[in-house]
Amino acid sequence: MLELADPWVLLLLPLPLLAARLIGAADLVGGAITVPDRVGSALIRAGAGGGDPAGVSLRQGGLWAVWALLLLAAAGPRDLAPVSALKVTGRDLAIVLDLSGSMVRDDFHLDGRQITRLEAVTTVGAEFARRRGGDRVALIVFGSEAYYAAPFTFDVEAIARRIEEATIGISGRATNISDGLGLAIKRMATSEAASRVVILLSDGVNNAGATNPRGVAELAASMGIRVHTIALGPKDVETAAEGERGVVDAATLRAISQMSGGESFRVKTTDDLAAVAEALDRLEATDSDGLAAEVFRDYWMWPAGLALGLGLWLGWRELS
Repeated sequence: MLELADPWVLLLLPLPLLAARLIGAADLVGGAITVPDRVGSALIRAGAGGGDPAGVSLRQGGLWAVWALLLLAAAGPRDLAPVSALKVTGRDLAIVLDLSGSMVRDDFHLDGRQITRLEAVTTVGAEFARRRGGDRVALIVFGSEAYYAAPFTFDVEAIARRIEEATIGISGRATNISDGLGLAIKRMATSEAASRVVILLSDGVNNAGATNPRGVAELAASMGIRVHTIALGPKDVETAAEGERGVVDAATLRAISQMSGGESFRVKTTDDLAAVAEALDRLEATDSDGLAAEVFRDYWMWPAGLALGLGLWLGWRELS
């Protein structure tokens, strides 16, 4: 249903009449101005009040219509647009993604083709992010250093696109789990969310930074931040041969989650990764009551456009 944002503006409709009565006719004394002959003739006719009475009435009616349309535009005609209520969970969720050099290993399979670990993570991780409607989600990436790739936002589609655009090497090629987790905790330190959750994914062993990942996990636990960890890769430190590369420290990731009250997941295939995303959906459910928001669709441009068109037509008519 149409309504006016500022209906009181319409009270200004009789303002030209009041101004004419209060000011009255005034003798204008001053210098002359040179104008084209046709414009001068039109001004003389208008000032003398001569000409066709029907034309005068049409001009006055048109001017009043322009004034009324401008007032209507200023009053702000609008309509309440239908909008889906946003589900708000009261949860801040940080996705901490390993972009170290080992993520280039192509030991995963998806849809019958061999893909890299990074492709597997970005494909499944982006879909996971898109299902987090109602959470405030942030993205942190780490390699040798940790970087804040996207701030906390309800725009989960933007987070998903950032995950899909993730590139190895932007943060260095080492694996600094401590700094990745630590940056997430630092960003959550001032959060007023009822629930604060970190999802940490790594496919390697912490080999950079001066802090022990378990010490950072203890800090997260003391702050009430729950950390879920995902150990990615077919082999881990406990089962791989000595000196083998591309293995994940599943034991440390498991300890991080246990210290903070989270869950630990072991991922060896893309099917495992998809199952983890579904399990996290159940652990950190997003169902909640929506918050209603009034969103208006404005229509002021229609009367404003009509006023402009009518004013141009009246001006053309006077000069023709």
